[in-house]
Order: sequence, then structure tokens, then C-alpha cells
Amino acid sequence: MERFLREHIEQVMGKRVSSAVPVQGGDISFALKIDLEGDHCFCKYQSGLQGHAMLQAEKDGLEAIAAVGCIKTPGVLHIGKLENGGCLLLEYIDRGTASEMDMIHFGEQLARLHATKDSLYGWDADNFIGSLPQTNEKRTHWPEFYTTQRLIPQLKMARNKKLLDSGEIPGEDLMEERLRDLCSPSEPSLIHGDLWGGNYLISRKGEAYLIDPSTSFSHPGMDIAMSKLFGGFSSSFYQAYEAAYPFPMPDKAEIDLYQLYYLLVHLNLFGASYASSVKGLLNRYF
Repeated sequence: MERFLREHIEQVMGKRVSSAVPVQGGDISFALKIDLEGDHCFCKYQSGLQGHAMLQAEKDGLEAIAAVGCIKTPGVLHIGKLENGGCLLLEYIDRGTASEMDMIHFGEQLARLHATKDSLYGWDADNFIGSLPQTNEKRTHWPEFYTTQRLIPQLKMARNKKLLDSGEIPGEDLMEERLRDLCSPSEPSLIHGDLWGGNYLISRKGEAYLIDPSTSFSHPGMDIAMSKLFGGFSSSFYQAYEAAYPFPMPDKAEIDLYQLYYLLVHLNLFGASYASSVKGLLNRYF
């Protein structure tokens, strides 16, 4: 653990750091379990010019989800701007093993989160998906929002990185038209925004916690699509969600279209190994 980070934590928490153990987690930030004279907290350090902004967006997302009151997030203890990045201190949650009933409750809670509505798609500020910028300019219609604020920025990034050719990128009008045909109706819902299996945990008490959000008011199918992309969610979770949420689950085509965004993010973050999946979906639907 770097000395400057230890000193910062001790100053803001008013206790001595007695141990700092790296925690296995995401691919973006440096994460530690901190022991503070018998108390524990979770520390996330993000270096770089946008490090503090990334953690601020994460804090805002955690607090927005927590404010709904239907599903837990770790409590925010501190966020600080450091000389080369930012530091976010959160309540430390001891992980447990999820039972079937835990996953049922989790599915019901996610449905209640998605029942939190707004009049417009978007968010009050831009934020991040992983380390990539995510724009959230508000729109009235979902196909326009998903095209202009999600797909086009990632497609342009992939083209600039030479991961896609210009001829492989469909036009904006075509994308909106196809989305109008294939997307199910839904009011703007509060979503986690990056709901893969590594971004939730079940505590030792059997309670679900959402972590690392990329929040916005979007189509709730985005969370369902991301949850199905890499696995980690049980059939009982989906059954409970579907029973609790008053709209039909997205069909395969809609899931594919929403997974396209997350595959583009992975293409831009991790490189050409995701190119064939992206190109396959672009060819199939556009």
C-alpha cells in the first residue's frame, strides 16, 4: 500500500491503518480491505486524471440506489481527491454464499428498483462504464437515447481505435428504426447499468448488495441483458424478477441489442477478442 494512500486514510478516518489486504475484484481500480484498529472498510483507489471523477460517479450511483430503499449498497464513508487520482472508502461487507432464497429476494428487489421511474431517459450527469465515459444527455424516447448516448459513442470509439471499420458501423437513422421495431415499451427505470456477476454480492446475512454501478434512467432490459451476458445469476433470480415486475421480460432479439452495448464496451476496454461478437450482432440486426 502506497504511503500517501495510507496517510490519507488515517487522516480522514482518525484511526491507524493496521493492515491493508488486496481484494480481488474488477479490472479497473486498485481495491483493498483496510483494518483500522479493529474496524474494517473497503478502499478503492483510482489513479489518473479522471480517477476522482470515476469514483465520484460511483458514489453518486451507490447513493441513488440506496435512497430508493429496496436494495442495499455499501455505505459511503469518504471520497477524496488525491494528487494523482481519487480514493473511495466504503462499508466493508463480508461475503456469504447465496442460497436459492437469497437469489429470489434479490430478483424481487431488482424489480422494485426498476419500478423507480422518471419522465426522461438519462441522468443528471455523465458518468462511466468501467473506465470509459458514458454520456447521459436526457431524451424522451428510448430508441433515440440508446442510439445516441450508448451505441454511437462506443461505435465511434471502436472505429477510432481501429477495432471496427467505418463500413461496419450502421447509420443513426437505421439504428433508431430497428430499435423502434424490436424494443419493448417501458418507462425510464432506475438501473444499475453494469449488472454482471461481479457487481453484486450476497452478505453472510443473505442480503444482496449492488456495487460498482453505472446508473441512469434507462430501459430495465439493460440490466437483464448484462446479467445474462457472462452468467452468475440463477434461474430463481429471473423467475422472481419476472413475477415481481409488471412488464414482460425482453425477448432474445432485445437482449442481443442491449448486450451489443456491453460487448462494445468490452471491445474498447479489452481489445479485438470481442470484435467477432460485436460484428455478428451488427450484421444480424442492422
